[in-house]
Amino acid sequence: MAITRYEPWGLLSQLQKELDRSAVEGSTATAEWAPAVDIREDPNRFVLHADIPGVKPEEIDVSMEEGVLTIKGEKKTEAKTEKENYKRVERTYGSFYRRFSLPDTANSDAISAVCKQGVLEIIIPKRESVQPKKINVTSVD
Repeated sequence: MAITRYEPWGLLSQLQKELDRSAVEGSTATAEWAPAVDIREDPNRFVLHADIPGVKPEEIDVSMEEGVLTIKGEKKTEAKTEKENYKRVERTYGSFYRRFSLPDTANSDAISAVCKQGVLEIIIPKRESVQPKKINVTSVD
């Protein structure tokens, strides 16, 4: 059995690499826009926040398959108005699609998602077997 150095930020770095890779490898190429996403690692869970203003919760599809978390949906335009005074419109509409590879420590059976005020929050708990365990040190006199 080899001894390896414990790197507490290793899992977060792995998630960030997957996030960067997913942005390059077509998750945005097949979508009309891509929501900004923040990922945070806590001792017991990973928390993912995606900015999706104007998208109703029933129009969001969050799924998990073979270690890959997928977020997709569509932001629909309510009314299209064309006025001669518009010089530029920067609101995004259309479908979005993001994928994230989860580390082996993620408990895919207990993932939850809630959308509040245009921000989708996905909670990905860690498996209990990988939770930090406090080891007491005793003295022998």
